[in-house]
Amino acid sequence: MSKYPIETTRHTLSHVMAYAIQQIYPDVKFGFGPVVENGFYYDFDFSSGNYKLTEKDFIEIEKKMQKIIDDKLPVEHLYISAEEAIKDAKASGQKYKSELLEEIQKGDRMAITEADVEKQKSGELSFYKIGAFVDLCKGPHVENTKDLPKDSFKIDHVAGAYWRGDEHNPMLTRIYAVAFSTKEELDNYLIMIEEAEKRDHRKFGKQLDLYSFSEFVGSGLPLYTPRGALVRRLLNDYVEEMQLKANYMQVWTPQIAKAELFKISGHYDKYKDSMFRVVSNYSDEEFFLKPMNCPQHTQIYASQMRSYRDLPLRYTDFAMLYRDEKPGELSGLARVRSFSQDDCHIFCREDQVDEEIDVALQMTKEIMETFGFKYKYRLSTRDKNHPEKYLGDPNTWDKVEKWAEKIMKRNKIEYFDGPGEAAFYAPKMDLIATDALGRDWQLSTVQIDYVMPERFGLTYIDKDGKEKHPIMLHRAIIGSSERFMMILLEHYAGALPVWLSPVQATILPISENHKKFGKDVFEKLAEVGVRVELGDANETLGKRIREAEIQKIPYLLVIGDKEIDKKAVAVRQRGVGDIGQMDIEKLIGQITEEIKNKK
Repeated sequence: MSKYPIETTRHTLSHVMAYAIQQIYPDVKFGFGPVVENGFYYDFDFSSGNYKLTEKDFIEIEKKMQKIIDDKLPVEHLYISAEEAIKDAKASGQKYKSELLEEIQKGDRMAITEADVEKQKSGELSFYKIGAFVDLCKGPHVENTKDLPKDSFKIDHVAGAYWRGDEHNPMLTRIYAVAFSTKEELDNYLIMIEEAEKRDHRKFGKQLDLYSFSEFVGSGLPLYTPRGALVRRLLNDYVEEMQLKANYMQVWTPQIAKAELFKISGHYDKYKDSMFRVVSNYSDEEFFLKPMNCPQHTQIYASQMRSYRDLPLRYTDFAMLYRDEKPGELSGLARVRSFSQDDCHIFCREDQVDEEIDVALQMTKEIMETFGFKYKYRLSTRDKNHPEKYLGDPNTWDKVEKWAEKIMKRNKIEYFDGPGEAAFYAPKMDLIATDALGRDWQLSTVQIDYVMPERFGLTYIDKDGKEKHPIMLHRAIIGSSERFMMILLEHYAGALPVWLSPVQATILPISENHKKFGKDVFEKLAEVGVRVELGDANETLGKRIREAEIQKIPYLLVIGDKEIDKKAVAVRQRGVGDIGQMDIEKLIGQITEEIKNKK
């Protein structure tokens, strides 16, 4: 086991990979090479040598990396003046590095993150040297390549990536690698990835006929089939049913709004580049498709005078939202351009905050248990090194961050700190759910917001007759319906629980002689609300069973002469197999019980 943190190991391995590629492809140009979750990547420009990397090249690169590790090369930390570094980069044809260095020299904050800030102020930049490879980097790294593991990293895949993320810049080759402390961890990860590929929600979207995409509609804009729309509606209805019990009130707001709304909320300055602009034929006003609901909910609150007796007001909204995601980041339902959220915004007094959040946390707990997710919370706070990122009074931020921590402790919630993960207007209590493969997903969030009510001038008349600003609580449980569907499809490997399955039972008469009784069974199941289909008897029984199993239908009900004689059905239950003949009424009781209890 290495004495270094895994991030340090991964960071050094990214340099080792770059050095290995430099030896194999001498004309290569270098971009960035940061650590990411489970590994690292590095961006390269192979165009001058006309190289086209394939998976066959991965083995050669990995062997070269292992040779560098075996050579026990020191990892030297150097400080070089900006002028000298720029001169060297240009002399060696490293145009991307020279561009970056020149921006650092000018004081560009984004570029400085790659260098040592204090040294940069004095005109020196931080570099690391391994063998003949020298790279701009703030570190940290291991002291010697011998400190790196030889058998617990693997080049994973390549992808295209625009230089600096700008589509107007050249397309580079991004090489991804995974790396762990031990070979066992790597092997376990690779097994998990293999299983994740089998569970890919994009495969199930087509196989189960849930959704599709069309080039004529646009990338990132999902089209739901009747089955997919049903699943989506059932998820939203489940959340809404729970919200109604807690006296939440559903509202509906337009998909567009004037730019002024988002300027006041602060979203315009923060997210303008990720918002879709809407052009009117009759007005010069600037409009946007809304990327979130909270600014519009403030205007429902502001539509009339409020008293302390009116609070809390709890608004829920499933209206569609739109974000202009980059084409290269779109991926099935995981990242889309149109989606809805189980948004809720609660306007309340300060003395009501604790109770409202406790209710929200309890609702979230119940829903997570329904789907079988283990979870923990992240207390997402400010990055105190960059106060310019956040709106509002720093003293209020201090107060709310401490308040959120007390709420977590009072509710005996396991949590970890997430500095820098706060929203620009408030800290967050973010739920991180763990799926069947051990992967973490951020789902629910609760936020205590003082900023937006003040920016919009929202008030209520308190019992002392004075105007006060309400507190705005932001809350979501499953978050985006689209993303949650994706997570569920992969969590359950496509086998959605009975209550969520578009078709809960299919009846398979063995021959035409058995169709009449099959229709009787169909009517009895449909009468109690079971979503049931009656299969065609023209195909072979074996083929029909295979097709139903591919569709992940929970109950297959086979009918032949014996079943007609006994007024029963032969049942094949998903995940169990043949469970023999079952009386119709008993079967109905079993299925409806599963649906009712959301098992």
